[in-house]
Amino acid sequence: MDTEQLKLTSSEIGSLWGEYVNGTAVDVINKYMYSIIEDEAIKAIFHDALKTFEKQKTQMITFFENEGFPVPIGFNESDLHAGKQRLFSDAFCLNYLHIMTLHGLLGHITALSISVRKDLRDFYDSCDHDAKKMYHQTIELLLEKGLFQRDPLFYAYEHPQFITSNDFKDGLFGKGRTLAATEIISISFNLKKSIMAKTLSIAFSQVAESKEVRKFLTDSEKTADGQIKALAKILQADNLPVPKSMETEVTISTDSPFSDKLLMYHMGFLFQIAQTYHGAGLATAMRTDLVTTYEATILQNLMVTKNWFNIMVKNKWLEQPPLAPNRTEIAKEK
Repeated sequence: MDTEQLKLTSSEIGSLWGEYVNGTAVDVINKYMYSIIEDEAIKAIFHDALKTFEKQKTQMITFFENEGFPVPIGFNESDLHAGKQRLFSDAFCLNYLHIMTLHGLLGHITALSISVRKDLRDFYDSCDHDAKKMYHQTIELLLEKGLFQRDPLFYAYEHPQFITSNDFKDGLFGKGRTLAATEIISISFNLKKSIMAKTLSIAFSQVAESKEVRKFLTDSEKTADGQIKALAKILQADNLPVPKSMETEVTISTDSPFSDKLLMYHMGFLFQIAQTYHGAGLATAMRTDLVTTYEATILQNLMVTKNWFNIMVKNKWLEQPPLAPNRTEIAKEK
């Protein structure tokens, strides 16, 4: 059977829809950053990112049109206010591209894992290849400029060791063992992502037009800050370094380069995708204090996304994904 003759499944359409909307949101921000970046090496990487997404966007539009689905609106030039004052430093822009590339890697491999049709699998293979290339480029440049923050270093044991006591899972009252390398993975990753979310919340709150949006962004900044402090406290208790903040990479501009719709959508996306990483941290946590920290963080993010959803719906900013047929309503129309 020619798999390209198969209709796309609901999961395949859903993944395309999400990739398109999320991709166009990040693309608008990348275009703004490209316009303000002064460092030629950083600017060149952003140029590659813009060209890469333009290619991917064209392919996604073709998929939608061939299947008879409307192309999502997503985000476009109307969400970008050209010629506005600089809001971010070059260093922040490069860090932003690196973090968004990590999101892209996860999104592409997830989409690939639910795709059956060969042309769609080939598309996500290509996206994954592009994202890996961008990942290497951003890390190399961050390292070259002394901006990449490596995770804490451990010293090697002479021999493998085994867990010998139930105390291994303690830690809430300071009685337990030090952090395991497997736990550091999620702690470090979640810290870096929360630092990015906090910094963007600060920047976006400075420029948002709507009072309601500014309040949401200010509340988001406080939530992210609390989560950073909770994880940083656990690292510091073991005398391990904490990734540095990036607040000073945001200027004092109040001149918005983006629509409020884009500001809101992007922050909602970050808090929603963070649940995946907090869940992974919870799944690998073997200390009570880590478990309770991740559980609290997940609940906090649920409250943020609930408020986000209400604001997005109220302002008619939230585009509806494809829905399953409502058989009851179809029968009524007979």
